Amino acid sequence: MSTAAIAAEQQNLFAPQSSPEPVRRQIGGTPEIYFAKSIDNSRIIKVADPAKRREMKLFTIALGVLFMLVMVYVWQHFSSIEYGYKVEAAKTQRDSLIEVNRALRLEDASLRDPQRIDAIARKWGFQSPQAGQVQEMEVTTDSSAPVMARAAGVSVISMPQ
Repeated sequence: MSTAAIAAEQQNLFAPQSSPEPVRRQIGGTPEIYFAKSIDNSRIIKVADPAKRREMKLFTIALGVLFMLVMVYVWQHFSSIEYGYKVEAAKTQRDSLIEVNRALRLEDASLRDPQRIDAIARKWGFQSPQAGQVQEMEVTTDSSAPVMARAAGVSVISMPQ
């Protein structure tokens, strides 16, 4: 819009305010007279102030930087809280796994007990091995040496029914 069009529009808006007749009011017993004053701002044009614009730009940038710093602090704070919960959950899980491991070791030790195995074997009717039934395996200390499998010397033990 041009300046003339803006001035015409403002003139139309302020026309009802510029009545030439004074407004008379009576309050109590004394008459008071107020005169209408018409204000014509149609010729005023706002001029951009470069110093004010630069100041507002710097203020906006400063607020943006401050906002980013606050957001980084909040993010770090909540991340540390979240990692604290994760560490506590991992410690709880570790403690429960240690307890399960201890229980499994106890069960393994009780199941490998030679007296228990001997009692179950006698209950099922197994007998102690006779001389020559048990053959020792050859044990080599060198783990890189090849080991040959043998099928000779295998004995079959029958179970009574």
